[in-house]
Formats: sequence, C-alpha cells, structure tokens
Amino acid sequence: MPGLTAPSDYAEEPPRHPALRINSKEPFNAEPHRSALVSSYITPVDFFYKRNHGPIPKVDDISRYSVSISGLVNKHIQLSMDDIRMLPKYNVTATLQCAGNKRTAMSKVRKVRGVGWDVSALGNATWGGAKLSDVLELVGIHKLSSVTSLGGKHVEFVSVDRCKEEKGGPYKASIPLKQATDPDADVLLAYEMNGETINRDHGYPLRVVVPGVIGARSVKWLDSINIIKEECQVY
Repeated sequence: MPGLTAPSDYAEEPPRHPALRINSKEPFNAEPHRSALVSSYITPVDFFYKRNHGPIPKVDDISRYSVSISGLVNKHIQLSMDDIRMLPKYNVTATLQCAGNKRTAMSKVRKVRGVGWDVSALGNATWGGAKLSDVLELVGIHKLSSVTSLGGKHVEFVSVDRCKEEKGGPYKASIPLKQATDPDADVLLAYEMNGETINRDHGYPLRVVVPGVIGARSVKWLDSINIIKEECQVY
C-alpha cells in the first residue's frame, strides 16, 4: 500500500503512557487501571486500551495513502485521505471492547487462549470521520442495501497490519452489507479520536469504527474494503 507500511520489527513503536498495564510487549497489548477507566465518561486517548497483532504500521507519505474499494461491485475506486475528508463528517461517541476483556478471570475457570486481559480492555471515545454508508455510495451501493447487484452481502475490511495468527497475512474482519449501508448504524471510516487526529496506536491515518459489536470488527490502519459474498473467515 503506497504511503502506509507494516514494519517487520518493533524498533519504531510509538510512546505509551507509563501507567498502562502491559499484557504483551511484542505485539504491544495494554490496558489502563480500572480507576483511570472510570474517571471520565470519555476515555482519554492515552488510557484507551491498545490491542495490536504486530508492529505498529507507519505512514511514509500521507499524500500517497489511499484505500481501495473493490469486489462484488460494478465500480472499483481508490480514495485518498482528501477524498474521504471531502465527504460529510460525523462525530460518533461509541464504546469499543475487546472480545477478550476479562479473559484472565475466565481462565481461572477454564483456560482461554489469547492475551490475558483484566477488566479494562474497553474504552469510550468520540470518533470523527465519514460514514461508511456515504463511502459505499461512491461505488453505487445504495443506503440500506443488503445485497449488491453482483451478490455481495458482506463488507470486508483489510488492514495493512500483518497478523501472526494468520501466519503473516493481513488482519481482516467483516460486517453485513445491511449494517454497513445503514446510516443509523453510525459505522465510520474514522480519522479523528476525541477531537484530534487519530494516533498510530489507534489506527492512523484511517480506521473503521463499528459501534455495537466487538472491537475486532473496528479494523485499524485500513488498506482496502472488499465487497464479498460470504462473511470473512480469517482470524
């Protein structure tokens, strides 16, 4: 992907708040103490949990960054950050929670695979960006559509992030097209978090925010969007 790269090691990780509880250093996974989490309705960026699968991607040149939209649609396009910022901007306050939240406690009853989270792998932020329903209209998918003319029923988000669980392949996740095209579902391609440009840990320059479902669907470091027939089957 021009403008966005996934490093092969952890030499250029961004700085993090020293009060975070680190559950994994490489890849970096950390959460705040529960007292910091409940201190305010909006979780400060520094105390928002960090969930990563590999080294944090870097933007080499934002002017060269773009997101492709392809798959089971009649029109394939590339969108730059300028293109996305030209769409109507929305601010959506939404909570994200890792599916593994409280895994440490769960593992006391029965061993559960994955990062050992306490109770703070969640956070509430105000996200700013373009609605996915507006973006998909650019490739001819109307709002409130549940299937495209070519049979697409799901929207797959592909990250530049390389996922060890996928043997070095990209991290991916999907949501139903019906949810993606519903303006009231508030699914965003977000470039701001709490009124500021989203930082590297949380998906700079662009991430997906899908309110109401596990955080794994809110793919960071967005590389491409694919319209597919079946639900994404990767990790």
